Amino acid sequence: MFAFSDLSMTLQARLSDFFQEHIYPNEHHYREQLNQAENRFAPLPLMDELKQRARAAGLWNLFVPKSHAQYSETGGLSNLDYAPLAEQMGRVLWSPEVFNCNAPDTGNMEVLMKYATDAQRKQWLTPLLNGEIRSSYAMTEPQVASSDATNIELQIRREGDEWVLNGRKWFITGAMYERTRILIVMGKSDPHNRDRHKQQTQVLVPKDTPGITLVRPLTTLGYDDAPIGHAEIRFHDVRVPAENVLLGEGRGFEIAQGRLGPGRIHHCMRLIGAAQRALEETCRRVESRTTFGRKLSQHQSVREDIARSFAEIQMARLLVLDTCRKMDEVGAREARDMIAASKISVPKMVQEILDRCMQMHGAGGLTEDYFMAEAFNYARWCRQADGPDQVHQMALGKQIIGQYAE
Repeated sequence: MFAFSDLSMTLQARLSDFFQEHIYPNEHHYREQLNQAENRFAPLPLMDELKQRARAAGLWNLFVPKSHAQYSETGGLSNLDYAPLAEQMGRVLWSPEVFNCNAPDTGNMEVLMKYATDAQRKQWLTPLLNGEIRSSYAMTEPQVASSDATNIELQIRREGDEWVLNGRKWFITGAMYERTRILIVMGKSDPHNRDRHKQQTQVLVPKDTPGITLVRPLTTLGYDDAPIGHAEIRFHDVRVPAENVLLGEGRGFEIAQGRLGPGRIHHCMRLIGAAQRALEETCRRVESRTTFGRKLSQHQSVREDIARSFAEIQMARLLVLDTCRKMDEVGAREARDMIAASKISVPKMVQEILDRCMQMHGAGGLTEDYFMAEAFNYARWCRQADGPDQVHQMALGKQIIGQYAE
């Protein structure tokens, strides 16, 4: 059984109360502000108001791990202790930003905590932790299969005391957001290095640097994920100072591996919250509707779908918690088997649960009247984000075969 710390239990209760008082009652208001905005990628007044309330309630930067406790007002949480908090945030897709716990900023802040210089942290990490600015992580490219990170082609060339960037990126989350100020960009600085994992470098690029063009916002299944959004970006002779390099030349792949592990499990945590809420709302729905002289809840097929969904949510939650436990005990690198297992299983399972719940809501389940269609989109793109299912299946399969073949 998994036991949460007293701090985690206190924060869980406080967060649940905050949702009841401030998040659920504002879901319609949030959508209204977004739809009426002149620019869909501008900050919403409601979000800024809720951020102030969350910080005052001590519900801020909850994602910060114990290893970097100096950056947390709570002293940092273990992965296990954070899991139920992230699950709660997953019940309303836009809510993580209220608590400064949204992707891609959490992953980017961890990158800066782990790999940045003191000067880089002062310039970028501090305002990110304060929620004053937002950030993006630019890795995926349209012209190559970016699931193999060694394929990326954006050129990072050293010229004197500057780095010069040329290339394209796409599906860069947060790049459309007006408040985003910094991009962490991965490209090839040494394409002929015999070690293909040392060809890459990551550099910090302010979003307003000359030569950066936001080509277009991108959608996933029709959703633009505003105001954070996703973008296609062009870099043309973009110049940044040499000191903007992260960790060192040729260490970009290393940073990417260190960044993506925790981010993958955070997505899984939030998806469980989305599935749990969908199940709860569906149970209320099937009790309130009647077909063929009986409540929907009395039909055998409905009961079977509810039962199957309940069991799958429990399985997914236990898998994620066990993954968190292992990450806390041995670190993300040594827990990569469990992270991969979660990444492979949870988004697909949640996608199927949401599909059933949408079906039991009739045509309304496909609309914005309910949260499930957008949550389905989130689950579906999580099967691509941070590496597609197939890559994790290959890596995990190889690891498991090696373990038992010995």
